[in-house]
Amino acid sequence: MGRSGAVRTAPTADLIRAELSAIRDLLDLAFDGRFDDHDWDHALGGLHTLIVQDGVLVAHGSVVQRRFLLDGRTLRCGYVEAVAVHPEFRGRGLAAAVMGEAERLIDGGYDLGALSASESGRGLYLARGWRLWPGPTAVLSPTGVVRTPEDDDSTLVRMTGALDGGTLVCDWRDGDVW
Repeated sequence: MGRSGAVRTAPTADLIRAELSAIRDLLDLAFDGRFDDHDWDHALGGLHTLIVQDGVLVAHGSVVQRRFLLDGRTLRCGYVEAVAVHPEFRGRGLAAAVMGEAERLIDGGYDLGALSASESGRGLYLARGWRLWPGPTAVLSPTGVVRTPEDDDSTLVRMTGALDGGTLVCDWRDGDVW
């Protein structure tokens, strides 16, 4: 899985079955059994940031590409998924290290970064300069654009331009759309 303690970045396609299994096990443990198959699917297909210590995966995050709509234009979004730290390794800056690499990927390859933060995780992202999206959120569903007011207060973004609001519309996916 890479040098001990170093952040490694790898596309899903380059991870072997044992690495994918270790990631899923970490996510199940870190999210206390509240990480379902849809969440797992959302974490795949992009780039993974991984930290291994003494042969044990201790931290993970994913950046996956999504398409967002804002004010009549499409945006290439680096969407952050599945950020987790093994419970025995929390409080050591590992989530910050994972996010530092995720932010490097977003800043270099996307129009904006976005994520849906839990109440307990929000502080990490806000301290790193992520901002609450100032406008409403919605999803481009199979039946058209549908407002997602339940996600208005948990959607955080990272972008170089002004956060002027407007309705931020994410692409459709099974499970939680944000």
